[in-house]
Amino acid sequence: MPFDLASRLAERRAAHLYRRRPLLETPQQPEVTVDGEQLLAFCSNDYLGLASHPDVVRAMQQGAARWGVGGGASHLVMGHSTPHHQLEEALAEFTGRPRALLFSTGYMANLAAVTALVGQGDTVLEDRINHASLLDAGLLSGARFSRYLHNDVDSLAKRLDKAAGDTLVVTDGVFSMDGDLANLPALCATAKVKNAWVMVDDAHGFGPLGKTGGGIVEHFGLGIDDVPVLVGTLGKAFGTAGAFVAGSEELIETLIQFARPYIYTTSQPPAVACATLKSLELLRSESWRRDHLNSLIARFRQGASEIGLTLMDSPTPIQPILVGSSERALKLSAALRERGILVGAIRPPTVPTGSARLRVTFSASHSEAQVERLLDILAECWNQMAEEPEADA
Repeated sequence: MPFDLASRLAERRAAHLYRRRPLLETPQQPEVTVDGEQLLAFCSNDYLGLASHPDVVRAMQQGAARWGVGGGASHLVMGHSTPHHQLEEALAEFTGRPRALLFSTGYMANLAAVTALVGQGDTVLEDRINHASLLDAGLLSGARFSRYLHNDVDSLAKRLDKAAGDTLVVTDGVFSMDGDLANLPALCATAKVKNAWVMVDDAHGFGPLGKTGGGIVEHFGLGIDDVPVLVGTLGKAFGTAGAFVAGSEELIETLIQFARPYIYTTSQPPAVACATLKSLELLRSESWRRDHLNSLIARFRQGASEIGLTLMDSPTPIQPILVGSSERALKLSAALRERGILVGAIRPPTVPTGSARLRVTFSASHSEAQVERLLDILAECWNQMAEEPEADA
């Protein structure tokens, strides 16, 4: 039998790697109904609590009433509507760059940028734990593709010494499963010595990081000369959907002309762009959301340390609890759920074997009392599991 799918699925179940989709029956918010259960969720990327904000919802409703519910065509045919253009201009101003280009998803934005910039005869160098979309883009580009050790400038420098053609260094701004920050000043300085460009996917940095929510580039005080290619997604802290690439006039025109994922995809619904314009306004003006979020993160890290949990070096809303084996991660996640807390277990191949974890994420919509509840239940569940032997990863 050429496609023994049943065996592949059985192997995944046996390895505690089988994935199931939770059915969310309420809007994105801390208190949710999932699979018929009322739960307190700590696994959404809605970092600033904008996904269900009434002003953002209203902007989308009004946008749909005026512009309809479909993009209708690709941007280059007849799908580039006024709201799309207004959002691109607003994102360019927000990032301090001449132009921005809107995409329907973050995956598409990353595929588009990498494959349009490098090809055969060129080099793309990526952090070993970059998001799957960045790694896929590097492989699909046709360029010589190599991964340097995580956040390791010396490892990058050695690969730059062997690079040929145009060279693109690609990194996440905030690493989605570890929550740590790219060592961007050092990475940019190293790349600049070798005349390589740096591309940053700041999907998880926009909103939580920076004085105005401008992400890791603002956080480190870097500019377009340091990071010529800046990518952001709109489905996380912005609370809506889509993505963008921001950069020079020449970069954006190059993507419009050569980026296949942009050229051959229908534009996002204009109403989504209307909603994102409102969420961008709130992201910039309501700094209390970042302040509250940071206070929740600090309290969680303090409480988790007192419990004896192993956290990672993350100053962001992504706070992974390292557990070890996939089986123990699933058990801890299930124990939390039995007590009304929803936190996802992250397992290989998303993370390396032996480093399964619970990926706790915080939102500005969470209250201090909800974080205390999480800590209390975590302590109870962790103490119960402490005496259990570690299973194979």
